[in-house]
Amino acid sequence: MSELFKKWFLSKRPAGSRVANLETSFDVNITLRKLKRYRPAVSDLCHYGFLGSVLLFVFIVNPLPWIFKIALYFFVGTLFMLPATSQFFFNALPILTWLALYFTSSSFSVDYRPPITVQVLPAIETILYGDNLSDILATSENKAMDLIFWLPYGIFHFGAPFVVAAILFLCGPPTILRGYAFAFGYMNLFGVMMQNLFPAAPPWYKNLYGLSPANYSMKGSPGGLARIDEYFGINLYTSGFSNSAVIFGAFPSLHSGCATMEALFFSYVFPKLRPLFIFYVCWLWWSTMYLTHHYFVDLMAGSVLSYVIFQYTKIFHLPVADGSMYSRWGYGEVVKFNLYQADPLSVSPNDIESLQAPLTLETDFELNSMNNSASPSIFDNSRSVSRSSGTSNTSLDIQEEVFSSPRLNNKQRID
Repeated sequence: MSELFKKWFLSKRPAGSRVANLETSFDVNITLRKLKRYRPAVSDLCHYGFLGSVLLFVFIVNPLPWIFKIALYFFVGTLFMLPATSQFFFNALPILTWLALYFTSSSFSVDYRPPITVQVLPAIETILYGDNLSDILATSENKAMDLIFWLPYGIFHFGAPFVVAAILFLCGPPTILRGYAFAFGYMNLFGVMMQNLFPAAPPWYKNLYGLSPANYSMKGSPGGLARIDEYFGINLYTSGFSNSAVIFGAFPSLHSGCATMEALFFSYVFPKLRPLFIFYVCWLWWSTMYLTHHYFVDLMAGSVLSYVIFQYTKIFHLPVADGSMYSRWGYGEVVKFNLYQADPLSVSPNDIESLQAPLTLETDFELNSMNNSASPSIFDNSRSVSRSSGTSNTSLDIQEEVFSSPRLNNKQRID
């Protein structure tokens, strides 16, 4: 197994390269020395300040006993301090913050929660697309379609983030896993915040209760996934969705956001397989509407949220992927994305348009003061000269012929 690993991943490793090396030490002093040398930028202060404020809020609001919360935070802090574990868990801080806020959402006081929206999403769906797409797709139900659309929504969605992270770690450039954790965590964190600030009922609610007002004491529903529980004789999805931490979190769809984020990162590292990743996103979109968990407008919002955060991460955090490399150990250096060089309107000193013309032409005549000279015409054949060619530095032979012509030299100026 080790020989196969060396053949596939270490065969093209540059001599003396250390950018892909992992920290294996558990010495806390290494982390302390790094902290002493660390000089945070303004973006770092905003990043850690924002995540720290959310974690402090969760620490106060979460109903767990204080001793459990202190022990949990102490355990995570220990993982941050050990070099071998901090390289993974510390960079996953946005993901940990999202999970902490998500599982605390069910304990928010009803007195401070906004009212649940029931009619807005189906109305927007009808205005934008002419009808309720989720209702249309859910009208035809059969066992084969249930199983086909259960896979991306009920299986792949929960395992894909780990599979994508492992593949990016092995086949992507060094530090790309750090960028993936940043983008994936912030996308879900912002999504949960939006779901709490704008609670909206999903399509299954309309199928069960119509457009009657909803309240936070209601239980969730597995929608079409209840049929999966019946097929396999389990109670997995019924119990899970009935007791979800965010029951009225239809907008935006984090299923769509996660699938889009995974597709964007895979397309960034494996651009030739982009059609396959697009197919996966569309497959999951169809399944969420077929299983009555989201409206199409929810899916669009989740994908747009993912795209915006991915573009920010790409510009400020992601390393440049080399298509000729198929493992992290093949990189000799980590090159960051350069926004200035990617700007098509930026001026480069190597562009031919930026080079200075080596020849300067001097004339001793004035066209406007010539007497008895006919204006150039397209019918003059060899006598006609384009005005643009007289000013272009790419037609020097024509210019010299014009300026040395006896016809022009015989002209006299009348002052």
